[in-house]
Amino acid sequence: MTHTPTILLVEPTFYDVSYSINPWMDPAAWARDPRGMHRSAMQSFDALREALGRAGFAVEVAPGAPGLPDMVFPANAAVVLDGRALLARFRYPQRRGEEAPFADIFGTLRERGLLDEVALLPEGCFQEGAGDCIWDAGRGHFWAGFGPRSSHEAAVAVSDYFGKDVVALELATEQSYHLDVCFCPLSGGEVLYYPPAFSEAALRELRARVPARLRIEASADDLRHFSVNAVNLDDQVVMTRTTPHLRTELGRRGYQLHEVDLSPFMLSGGGAYCMTLRLDRRSGPGIAAVAA
Repeated sequence: MTHTPTILLVEPTFYDVSYSINPWMDPAAWARDPRGMHRSAMQSFDALREALGRAGFAVEVAPGAPGLPDMVFPANAAVVLDGRALLARFRYPQRRGEEAPFADIFGTLRERGLLDEVALLPEGCFQEGAGDCIWDAGRGHFWAGFGPRSSHEAAVAVSDYFGKDVVALELATEQSYHLDVCFCPLSGGEVLYYPPAFSEAALRELRARVPARLRIEASADDLRHFSVNAVNLDDQVVMTRTTPHLRTELGRRGYQLHEVDLSPFMLSGGGAYCMTLRLDRRSGPGIAAVAA
């Protein structure tokens, strides 16, 4: 099992925006210039891969599949921790076809020694991978979003499989259809989040667990830029082109930003985190808890 920071991407060969299952998806914009859009998507993908390499990741690239354009968002394919992958069950039929090819991809990763185990969720619940279940290394637990895509009972299934605590947060809007759109724990203990995305109960839970000095509130403009949907490794942050305010705030806290134009993928409701899946993440021991 590798301990090198390793991250999965899926080639956008078959990517397009041809349907809408979240408020950000814009098939009409794609249809105005599909060839130009696809060319831009390939360029953005290459730029993201290079930025991840600069940030310190080894990058694994898997093939997509015809008719499954959203495979470019592998964050939704599985929850991965300690060499174990729990495969997603998608809510919408447009994405359920991804389950079989992703199972093949994860099987290959296991054969290559990049994973130790691959498992299936129990039937009857929806859970859309690391997009709705984010490991917080400093606090030693998962944060799990539920509501638009993942079901509340999926948090129990994740906890049972990994043997880790899961803090469930209800998502209150379709704009923030996955937790990763509106929530990002950082290596220094900060949590970048967009408050209107959460129910009142979820906000109380979040604020009880994260002290004010470590909470970074994102703006509606940050959300539109998919700036919260970021990839963090130590003091490196890979993200879409962000807002001046957030760029300044993250820099003030010691983070180095790698900004990438991901506008072709934002047309489908995804940013840098959506397009990646961390494969090597370990739960400890030796990871200090973040002090309240």
